[in-house]
Amino acid sequence: MNRRLLTILLIAFVIAAVCTVLVYRLVQSKVSVRPPATTSVVAAKVDIKLGTVLKAEDLTSIEIAGTPPAGVILEKDKANAIDRGVISDLYAGEPIIENRLAAKGMGGGLAAAIPQGMRACAVRVDEVVGVSGFATPGMHVDVLIAGTPPGTPNPQQGTVSRTLLQNIEVLSAGTEIGRDPEGKPKPVQVVNLLVTPEQAETLSLATNQVTIRLVLRNPLDTKTEPVPGTATANLFADPNAAPVKAPVKRASAPKPAAPPQFSIEVINGKTSSEEKFATPGGRQ
Repeated sequence: MNRRLLTILLIAFVIAAVCTVLVYRLVQSKVSVRPPATTSVVAAKVDIKLGTVLKAEDLTSIEIAGTPPAGVILEKDKANAIDRGVISDLYAGEPIIENRLAAKGMGGGLAAAIPQGMRACAVRVDEVVGVSGFATPGMHVDVLIAGTPPGTPNPQQGTVSRTLLQNIEVLSAGTEIGRDPEGKPKPVQVVNLLVTPEQAETLSLATNQVTIRLVLRNPLDTKTEPVPGTATANLFADPNAAPVKAPVKRASAPKPAAPPQFSIEVINGKTSSEEKFATPGGRQ
């Protein structure tokens, strides 16, 4: 074989080998994916109910790839989660976030689940008032009152009913403060409602003066509107009749002012008398 041809073939082989190696390395660098960095965080070892005080045996650690959620408790800070009350149900394997735990020293139970600035107000209920037991923790209700207002000018209208509070969260039902995921009814005698201090004053006064009833609402329906209320008389009113207007009191006409008077002293011998005369434009 021609020596020159052999040399050309050898050079071509070398060039092809070099190109093959370069292409292989380039493709390998594109295909190979580096494992993402992970962060070790604290998680719930078992399902944990609202109000539980966390112990070391309730916690475990898991690895989270990428950026961990905001407020998550890191493995190195595990001690910060121990002895703190849970204010929202936790599930096994769920990372523990700071805002799902009460502050240290608050303990557990119902008090730990009350947000800052809010109050838990107890309302005594029965099967009817408590919406047949469906007023369970996490549900939202309206509070209706019925009674006769003091100093009612028209007692013929009877009992008056009106909406006192709207979109109020049920914090606990009886001794249960955990949320029922299936929404099952629970026969209870007391329901704690999450209210502001002003609403707590109103609700406390209402429980001693009038009849209270809870009205269940969709938790996603947060809209509140003014409700005028109704009276017993309206239940029997003709819906086609024109509304009865309240009688208008007419102001009484002012009394005419007394006409100006002037007086004359009459002297008759040793006696004297004073006579008064009323005449327009007269003077004393």
